Amino acid sequence: MRFNVVHCLCLLGTTVALSPPARRDWVYALKESIPLPQGWNKVGLAPDFASIKLRIALPQHRYDELEEHLYEISDPSHGRYGQHLTLEEVQELVAPHPEHLDTVKNWLAAHELKDFSFSGASDWIHVTLPIREAEELLKTTYHIFEHEKTGDTLVRTLEYSLPEWLDAGQTETSDSHNVVFDKAKLKANIGDNAALVCDTNNITLSCLAELYNYQGYVPSAHKNSIGITGYLEQYANIADLEQFYAEQRPEAVGTSFKYFSVNGGENDQTPGTAGAEANLDVQFAFGGAWPINGTFWSTGGRPPFLNDSTTIDNTNEPYAEWLSFVLDSHDVPFSISTSYGDHEQTVPKDYAIRDGGVGDNNPNANHTCYTNDGTNTPRFRPLFPATCPFVTSVGGTVGFPEVAVSRFFSGGGFSDYFARPRYQDQVVGAYVDALPEGLYDGLYNPNGRGHPDVAAQSDRFRIYLNGVARSIGGTSASSPAVAAIIALLNDDGQGFNDVTEGHNSGCGTTGFNVTAGWDPVTGFGSLNFGLLKDLILH
Repeated sequence: MRFNVVHCLCLLGTTVALSPPARRDWVYALKESIPLPQGWNKVGLAPDFASIKLRIALPQHRYDELEEHLYEISDPSHGRYGQHLTLEEVQELVAPHPEHLDTVKNWLAAHELKDFSFSGASDWIHVTLPIREAEELLKTTYHIFEHEKTGDTLVRTLEYSLPEWLDAGQTETSDSHNVVFDKAKLKANIGDNAALVCDTNNITLSCLAELYNYQGYVPSAHKNSIGITGYLEQYANIADLEQFYAEQRPEAVGTSFKYFSVNGGENDQTPGTAGAEANLDVQFAFGGAWPINGTFWSTGGRPPFLNDSTTIDNTNEPYAEWLSFVLDSHDVPFSISTSYGDHEQTVPKDYAIRDGGVGDNNPNANHTCYTNDGTNTPRFRPLFPATCPFVTSVGGTVGFPEVAVSRFFSGGGFSDYFARPRYQDQVVGAYVDALPEGLYDGLYNPNGRGHPDVAAQSDRFRIYLNGVARSIGGTSASSPAVAAIIALLNDDGQGFNDVTEGHNSGCGTTGFNVTAGWDPVTGFGSLNFGLLKDLILH
């Protein structure tokens, strides 16, 4: 029997107490408890020889200030627009209060723990220790769990506690500035030649350039950059990229990208090991933005995980590992695409919030949209990290003119974890208010962060995989396409093609409808580079 290494996230809010009381006087309070996920059975105690890795998050002392900076430099109407912070300035804002840090160090020292390390800002602590020591640290018991269908085994605990003097509070976030787009000024028709250049069964770089109005634009690579994240052993193959360039971007032949390994991630170039996801991402992101410099990160490992009815294996991505790496880096690409997502409820809430849809594309009654909290309540299932308020979430379209994709799930909806940010109040609030009274009551959070923000073509992209041209689709395709356009906009320094037809069926319903303006299927619509470029410059 093989046991998986366990990763646990603890989110701490500490009182100002430089030295803890004697351990015999400690009083513990329950920090978190979850029900046994559906389909798993407890089969025994965790083995003594197993070790686990704990990731401890400390309160970021000046987080409110950081969020204020973020919205000021992201708002085109603000005087600080585009004046980004340095790595050192960000680390200063997210660093924990020195007394808080000392308190947590004292807590670990009281347990004679010495094998731990810190992030660059010391807001994360990484601890590796034996199971039995972790149980004492967190006043819990780890067990072996077995999945009744797959037979997979995991070592997990369903609850843990912390000393009351350490305080199990959470960092809170502040509201943002209210930024509203005037749709009347942003609407535009697709390029006149799109129907001639584009084949709905064969989406290429030239089609996207025509469709989104950046045909003929040649960016400068000077001080500009674009990045692609890779997870789950998805390898970006350089030989395939060469074939793609030869066919769709001949001037890029002979060029490649920077590669970084994160947490033991690899980028195996052995024939036959190329990943369809990774190849799609690098070919359309780097090809669309060429000659802007490209970076590919391959991140190893798996994150904390709570299965649901359709996600029984841990195929979630280790976002925190990648974020930790990037947040300690000086040279970070300006436009980054992540073509990965998980049902929000399969990501522990503390993990999701610290890191920053309707459901199953099935309109019939035999859907699989239920909560994983032990109650099996019918519920739409939004996707993380698309629900995070600090990312640009991308939906999917097809056709010319564009309509919402229906061959697969577009991914729109409302977050159960993140409240609606103020920058969405006017447009998202108006959409929710316009819904028929009582529609989908109890199935979604009308006050949650709405997603997506924008959309793009997402089906039948022509890529090269293991030396063969293939057709591939998903919002995994629209994300790198949009990232390339953002990289082109970064080269110069808001316009959208409104999508008004379609819906996102799922969970035994027809889902939310597409409408003029913002909607939780295509956001504001697809991007028009020409209009966006003019608005940014003026």
